[in-house]
Amino acid sequence: MTTAVFTRDTEARLAVARQVADAVLFEGYVLYPYRASAAKNRLRWQFGVLVPPAWCAAAGEHAAQHTECLMEPRHGAVLAVEVRFLHTQRRVVQRARADGTYETVRELHLDDRVLVPWDEGREEKVAFVLPVAEPGGDEVAFPFTRAAAEETEPVTDAGGRPVGRLVRRREEISGVVRVSSAELEGPYRTRRLRVVVENTSPWRPGAADDRDAALPYSLVASHTLLRLDAGGFLSMTDPPEWAGGAVAACRNLHTWPVLAGEPGRADLVLSSPIILEDHPAVAPESPGALYDATEIDEILALRTAALTDEEKRRARGTDARAAAVIELADTMPPEVLERLHGAVRSLREVTGPPDAQDGEQREGPGDGPGVFRPGTPWWDPGGDTAVDPARDHVTVDGRALRAGCRVVLRPRLRHTDAQDLFLSGRSALVEAVLHDVDGGVHIAVTVEDDPGADIRREQGRFLYFQPDEVEALEDA
Repeated sequence: MTTAVFTRDTEARLAVARQVADAVLFEGYVLYPYRASAAKNRLRWQFGVLVPPAWCAAAGEHAAQHTECLMEPRHGAVLAVEVRFLHTQRRVVQRARADGTYETVRELHLDDRVLVPWDEGREEKVAFVLPVAEPGGDEVAFPFTRAAAEETEPVTDAGGRPVGRLVRRREEISGVVRVSSAELEGPYRTRRLRVVVENTSPWRPGAADDRDAALPYSLVASHTLLRLDAGGFLSMTDPPEWAGGAVAACRNLHTWPVLAGEPGRADLVLSSPIILEDHPAVAPESPGALYDATEIDEILALRTAALTDEEKRRARGTDARAAAVIELADTMPPEVLERLHGAVRSLREVTGPPDAQDGEQREGPGDGPGVFRPGTPWWDPGGDTAVDPARDHVTVDGRALRAGCRVVLRPRLRHTDAQDLFLSGRSALVEAVLHDVDGGVHIAVTVEDDPGADIRREQGRFLYFQPDEVEALEDA
């Protein structure tokens, strides 16, 4: 095993995966209304927390993550591993005394913010590379340690005069990353990769210690990024049929690996403590991190902008990231806020050759009558190219009725819509013929003497009748 700086290509590829990994790293870091005093911000660090083994035994939480996935490396492939987590550091607020000493306080009021004690998350990572051929049946261990430290930051008022300081303390934590892989039997060169991230910090709980005391010795929001420079990984959520059994035999504890990066590429894996789908992505409309994925960005931005000045002062003093959210909401241009209102990503552009003549079925490239397009839901009208409401027809009394035909409405008594009684005997124009998934046929019409027919037609708001409820007119 070798420890090295990632190549430029590997670093660029991992940067793509980090866009989503950052959202995992800071999921729930500070929740709206972004104040330390809010009840929801008093119980923190819920995802990917690897506690010290001693606390694991006492509280039933886990000290390790276990990832297994399948890969198809080519000859000479190199695996890059990057384990990321937050190291909790306790921040204490102190006020300056006249004699030059400091006293610890619960609050320190400044013009633009109110500083309070808070647990901050310091980003950490463990990164290394190793040839895929090296981890065979034997496990390769990569131990790491982050030393205890104390840092002091002076606090000044608007005039630059010192009024206090922030003292940040971090405890020593240690851990190990274990990597191994094994060749699988079968027609393809496939290996099962195992990556175990374990907290080995030697902390021992005291009589009055609780989870809050164990957090400074924990790996918070822990997750793993994997990159294969030659070859690729197999999807664990949608594997090829031949690999289904091998995927089912993989053992994943407290984490789940998914393909990362752009769809169509398989060189990246994100093993996350949060359940994700393959190729997860941050919405392009998101203006920045809001740290509260249980809410909608638009709602959070509007709520944050509506906070009182005092609430914003306290949020700014809670954490630098909370202060950035306040600044983002206060300076967001109207066009950016409008973009958050919603987006429909299921719409697909369907193009094809122009029709040779009226009434001929339109088909996309490679489509045939009655052929469903791959990847299209069964209920999507665009999935079956043989279905076209504007051109389909239904036979009534020996006549073919399609869009543009005229009919007389004869509602049946089996229907409960009282308006049907007023439409009996009225003439109508057929707008479309629709087939449902159960084989039923529905005729969409507009009443000919309805003054609002043009508006109904423009909005697609039609009246619907079954074939035995209409009579074809002679000029049909």
